Amino acid sequence: MAFPERFSNLPDYAFPRLRKLLDAHAPGGETISMTIGEPRHPMPDFVGPILAANIKDFAVYPPNDGTPELLAAIAGWIKRRYGAQIAQDQLMVLNGTREGLYNACIALCPETKHGKQPIVLMPNPFYQVYAVAAVTCGAEPLYVPATAATGFLPDYAGLPVEILDRVTIAYICSPANPQGAVASADYWATLLALAEKHDFTIFADECYSEIWRNTAPTGILQVAQAKAADPERVFTFHSLSKRSNLPGLRSGFVAGGSKGIAQIRKLRSFAGAPLPLPIQKVSEAAWNDDDHVAASLALYHAKFDAADAIFSGLQGFQCPEGGFFLWLPVEDGEQAALKAWQQTGVRVLPGAYLSRDANGENPGKGYIRVALVAPKEEMQRGLIQLRDCLYG
Repeated sequence: MAFPERFSNLPDYAFPRLRKLLDAHAPGGETISMTIGEPRHPMPDFVGPILAANIKDFAVYPPNDGTPELLAAIAGWIKRRYGAQIAQDQLMVLNGTREGLYNACIALCPETKHGKQPIVLMPNPFYQVYAVAAVTCGAEPLYVPATAATGFLPDYAGLPVEILDRVTIAYICSPANPQGAVASADYWATLLALAEKHDFTIFADECYSEIWRNTAPTGILQVAQAKAADPERVFTFHSLSKRSNLPGLRSGFVAGGSKGIAQIRKLRSFAGAPLPLPIQKVSEAAWNDDDHVAASLALYHAKFDAADAIFSGLQGFQCPEGGFFLWLPVEDGEQAALKAWQQTGVRVLPGAYLSRDANGENPGKGYIRVALVAPKEEMQRGLIQLRDCLYG
């Protein structure tokens, strides 16, 4: 049986690779998992009662684009959070951001640009769905380093003109996964100007936007509307997974230009799976409520302070501006992850598993990603063991 070749160069996903690395070895202590970004703070109290009250609606097909009430709740949150006006035809509900980040590329990436193979830009390291979306579309994924030298955000403006003229879509994550860097208003404005000049679309992955250290991250929608940018240039993706500690709800949204949203909706009507109505009801309540988000953020602030205290003085350490990962410098991420597992039982993710080799280098090789999602006391034990094992 023949299989398509377009996915033949994809590496194994990060977590199967991690299991191959670690699971043949016994842990050196009580297991503390700090690998996956699965929030473990309490989910909102209203989730269970709303599901129970609407359980009968699992018996009906849900609307593909989202109920009017849910779309209104999302638009209301965008207005409160970013001061941006979004109409309902500029929104679509998603099964989490990964579904949207993948399908939007298929819906909006043209087959060619100026008679050449299109290029899809993405930071390196990056969320792995960006690459598979580009490959699915027949585009060339271009991995642009997001290192300490560039403030852990990609310098798209520094690319050659002949590259930029082939770009159809540029992915950008802010706060960045895994480094926690946050795009400033100036960064967004520069990217918007670049997209206009070279005629490409920005896919802004902002699913960590409600977890931040000192200041709520600037969003691309507020900058785009302040600059009166073409709304078709920008599509932003958000989720309740991190904001509301509901990763299993699989609920998010994409917002952007109405023409592009119409294309994404059309594709989804053929190939997508809409959210069940009880989940849409829970999602509506979650986007309408900010108190549970503030409570969760306070817990993260305490964790950031603990991480600062534990790694104070470590050369190269910096607590993230946003998100809930530490991006810790090591000599070799795989060796460090294996050593930590064998000597302490703490599981962390090698940074190279989130990156690709580009120009002979892998920008994640010298890092490990550490998720700050466990309860504070467990997280502190894990961080102290990592410090003493890897940096003692």
